[in-house]
Amino acid sequence: MRVISGTAKGRSLRAVPGISTRPTTDKVKEAIFSMIGPYFDGGQVLDLFAGTGGLGIEALSRGMDKAVFIDIEKKSIDTIQHNLQAAGLKDQAEIYRTDAARALKALAKRQQQFQLVFLDPPYKLKVIVELISSMEAHTIVDANTTIVVEHDAKDVLEDVIGGFRQQRRADYGDTAVTIYKQSVDE
Repeated sequence: MRVISGTAKGRSLRAVPGISTRPTTDKVKEAIFSMIGPYFDGGQVLDLFAGTGGLGIEALSRGMDKAVFIDIEKKSIDTIQHNLQAAGLKDQAEIYRTDAARALKALAKRQQQFQLVFLDPPYKLKVIVELISSMEAHTIVDANTTIVVEHDAKDVLEDVIGGFRQQRRADYGDTAVTIYKQSVDE
């Protein structure tokens, strides 16, 4: 795994030890950023279920100002810290070891808003609708937010979740990527 483009292009990223995480492949990461970017003019990114931190790090490398990384596993937190250091992006990041629901409440209390959100929960957890609804209820997303969901290709996600409408879906083997943006009233 590596950073594909931007200020940290070519930097190697470490995988989380063991088999508990499923890192986003470079091929899927490149496809995601060609769909949503490929480059950014500032803003904040939330990497929920961050694992290696690869998606948030790629977003920082491509121009996002700040990233918040959330994961509940200590091995993942240690890996994210290492990868941020290796990419030279540690000063632009906050890392929290907690579960997703608690993290969203804490971010809302701090009145943080994100222009880009990566949701990559373990495939067996069916929490996408709940998490997007919670982000919207806690107002950590707004009309300009893009939500990128990585999920099992067998799963068909809702076209509309709260104020967010599915913009695009692409399958890459067992993995699917679904992009949500704020619905625009007709």
